[in-house]
Amino acid sequence: MLRIFALGVALTAGSAAVARADQLADIKARGTLVCGTLGTAEPFSFQDPKTREIVGYDIDMCRKVADGLGVKLEVKPMAVEARIPELLQGRVDILAANLGWSPERAQQIDYSYSYFVSQQKVMVAADAGITTLDQLAGKKISALKGSSSEQGVRRVIPTAETVTFQDPSSAFLAVAQGKVDGFCASELILVKLRKQAEASSPMAIVEKSVFVEPWGLGIRKGETAFKDQVDKTLTALDASGEAGRIFATWFGPATAYGMKLDFKIEEIKG
Repeated sequence: MLRIFALGVALTAGSAAVARADQLADIKARGTLVCGTLGTAEPFSFQDPKTREIVGYDIDMCRKVADGLGVKLEVKPMAVEARIPELLQGRVDILAANLGWSPERAQQIDYSYSYFVSQQKVMVAADAGITTLDQLAGKKISALKGSSSEQGVRRVIPTAETVTFQDPSSAFLAVAQGKVDGFCASELILVKLRKQAEASSPMAIVEKSVFVEPWGLGIRKGETAFKDQVDKTLTALDASGEAGRIFATWFGPATAYGMKLDFKIEEIKG
């Protein structure tokens, strides 16, 4: 009986492994890549006011992956805290959703090669007199619920009280209204919000980063063939210069950010 039970377990495990390994084939057979994204984080993924479609850097990257597979792209918006559960439950095939690498997340999912590197900083009121991270000890700091920014504040400024919100606008408004002392997020998000509010609510950004994180596309563990294909597509974008052109579209000199590409698409080594 024990031998029969052991054989049954082995067969079940083998079947599960085959199912996991079939995701690439399943996507191609379906003809659609379902990409989970936030849809509220400009310029990564947000609703175009004219077309009402979700556009942005994350969307362009996911579309390139779909093109590489020869399938259509389907975008599925979701909340920050729902990203990994939606992926693990099979409701999306891949995540392009401001997904910073962390040891904890890397135990749950696999990451593609990095396609963005984020400086996580804190925005404060310009007249608050806060210029260093040390001055935020014991203060209230807002962040997106379930984000690496939230985790970073808890790790780097453990005495601060972290107040979480569902979207960047609400987290920023808490600073503008004096309900919190700072807002931790990607520097890009902070730069855009500071520019938008410079007339009504002058803001400053603390120079030192709370932490620096590489972002990758999220993939379920065990999907080796799918991950290899995604990494191959990203590497080709980098080599051809297409990755740089996509970056310039959303972050370059003609945008509110005026940034230059200063990172390579490469394996995230932790």
